[in-house]
Amino acid sequence: MMLCKRESTKMIRIQDRFIGGGQPILIQSMTNTKTENAEETIRQILALEEAGCEIVRVAVPHVEAARAIEKIIKNIHIPLVADIHFDYKLALMAIENGVNKLRINPGNIGSRERVEKVVEKAKAYKIPIRIGVNSGSIEKSILKQYGGVNALAMLESAKRHITILEEMDFHDIVISLKASQVPLAIDAYTTFAYHYNYPLHVGITESGTLYKGAIKSAVGLGAILSQGIGDTIRVSLSDDPVKEVECAKHILQSLVLRKFGVEIIACPTCGRTEVNLIELAKKVEYATRHITKDLKIAVMGCAVNGPGEAKEADIGVAGGKNEGLIFKKGQIIKKVREDELFDALMKEIEQM
Repeated sequence: MMLCKRESTKMIRIQDRFIGGGQPILIQSMTNTKTENAEETIRQILALEEAGCEIVRVAVPHVEAARAIEKIIKNIHIPLVADIHFDYKLALMAIENGVNKLRINPGNIGSRERVEKVVEKAKAYKIPIRIGVNSGSIEKSILKQYGGVNALAMLESAKRHITILEEMDFHDIVISLKASQVPLAIDAYTTFAYHYNYPLHVGITESGTLYKGAIKSAVGLGAILSQGIGDTIRVSLSDDPVKEVECAKHILQSLVLRKFGVEIIACPTCGRTEVNLIELAKKVEYATRHITKDLKIAVMGCAVNGPGEAKEADIGVAGGKNEGLIFKKGQIIKKVREDELFDALMKEIEQM
């Protein structure tokens, strides 16, 4: 049995984009507005789009939210996913109102008959379904069978619902197996990838606030993605959803799975540092935040960590005592005073 890597997963279409089959890993987020407030939800989605979000999910907890989908979908530019729990009729309404994808939770959507009604409607409208297995909502019968929450129990939960969809000749399926514990999430996603070739939406659920949640997500997603599995990702944070997108971009770029413009290389500083490197690095990062060109910029504290260690950078600076070097591709091009370092570097970057 071989691990099914992202190049070999089934390709699923969502609106004008594709998931799986070796396509670029797409970044997803979720709004935290009241979906029935269409105007506010649209504003947040547009902000997410600007940040680089490529798929967005909205909660659909009641009829008013399902009705709002029609207006929302007309005013945004990325695929919209309806998040459905408990009431299958909301899924039917969301599909009728033009949603591009459904996310249903196998543990709470109800009987097989209800699931079949949702699948029939999705099939008729040609939209994919994400089966969202969550470690906190696995069916009681499965927990009893497998002795609690573990990767095999999560696989079994996914398998039961995949079987229903496949028996109805429905195969536009995406799977997620989210857990708040990183080792469990890694085990669940890896285990699934040995059994199925459906594309995977990867995330660590309920990861926490910005600082700790970003670290937890980076560890979990990094471990999963580095195995060659994972087709879409979401970083779940108790913060502004825009921060989720920013973190996701950094994770993908650090694994060299996607490129999103400027990457800053900066040394951590030490006793050899003679310039205010931390402030300089922050200033360069802020000044280059809107550059879309694939560019690697190094901000180094001394000659030891300068052109030599950062020779793979396109351009950079190495601080010295009251002065600094500017280098390109490891080759020194000029020496300038410390108070001129930032302006001189930015001028060279603009020319590039």
